Amino acid sequence: MRRVSVFGATGSIGESTFDLLTRQGGADTYRIVALTAGRNVRRLAEQARVLRPEIAVIADEALLPDLREALTGTGIATAAGDAAVAEAADRPAEWAMSGIVGAAGLAPGFRALAHGGTLALANKESLVTAGPLLMEEAARHSARILPVDSEHSAVFQALAGEDMDAVERITITASGGAFRDWPLEDLARASVAEASTHPNWNMGQRITIDSASMFNKAMEVIETREFFGIDPDRIEVLVHPESMLHALVSFRDGGMIGHLGAPDMRHAIGYALNWPDRAHLPVARLDLAAIGRLTFSAPDPARYPALRLAREVMAAGGLAGSAFNAAKEAALDAFIADRIGFTAMSGVVEEVLDRLSGQGGLGKPATSLDMVYDMDRSARRIAGEVIGETDRI
Repeated sequence: MRRVSVFGATGSIGESTFDLLTRQGGADTYRIVALTAGRNVRRLAEQARVLRPEIAVIADEALLPDLREALTGTGIATAAGDAAVAEAADRPAEWAMSGIVGAAGLAPGFRALAHGGTLALANKESLVTAGPLLMEEAARHSARILPVDSEHSAVFQALAGEDMDAVERITITASGGAFRDWPLEDLARASVAEASTHPNWNMGQRITIDSASMFNKAMEVIETREFFGIDPDRIEVLVHPESMLHALVSFRDGGMIGHLGAPDMRHAIGYALNWPDRAHLPVARLDLAAIGRLTFSAPDPARYPALRLAREVMAAGGLAGSAFNAAKEAALDAFIADRIGFTAMSGVVEEVLDRLSGQGGLGKPATSLDMVYDMDRSARRIAGEVIGETDRI
């Protein structure tokens, strides 16, 4: 039986992973090593009772008594705290889902690679903040990283059997988010509730807001560079409202290979779970005749400044990705707390990058996770100062 761990089991990625694991036999097919969650004790306990992991871990230490009570009599070990989440990754697993959102997902993902198995990577921050380190760690342990973002899974599939030297361009698509058709002058007044509704995908609140601001796509542009080793000037973004063509790879002979599929994360997760085979997946089949047409347009730089910032981050290199992510997370927290407006988020991130650039060291190569964490803390501190100076800018 293949040993499997799921980090971030109760989030949108984790729930889709749980669905696929149970459909493919659950604990009768897989030996579940660890399930972890942030604060959703009830759902973590429900999943644990179905999948019967060796250990269930809740990140919020105050919730450990609740988790223990919910799993009384099951024989499932329990633990709590960020350190316990990372330690759960030390338990050998042949396949691990990295589904924790944010910088908190770095440590479990890195430690899971030490077993030489497969890391299904949905945590964007791992590549954005520490891409070279992550890829080096995988190579050191002969581990495999399979992308779980729909766009990068699509690129990975389109490149199967192809030579990267023949690739001219990689195109990833974006729905445009909740505000793609709003007048620009109205964006500043957009509410948290309005930003939290995605037109196509069913995702968590934070990633849905990031989709509306295009910070999500900005992160994916950086991920594309790190995962596939392609020059930033050969990566492009297209707004594709239907969210059915997830990526295109253009080759030097003028041909293009694209990947189409319903907007359902179970496709990318299922591909990573069953790779190199293709298993039957419970996702909708596209009826192109019924769909009739697919549309594309270039993203508006004024509407989506996050894309410009991503390219500046790639040009700076080094620790700039860590600073970018930390500032983005801090700005998002402030928007959700109604401390700044929607359009102010990009302004906060840009100001943080400018201040750190002026201090020097932003482009210094990261040689350890400690350096990544140090930059993360510095960027969050400066972001706090910028937000404190901001009166709903």
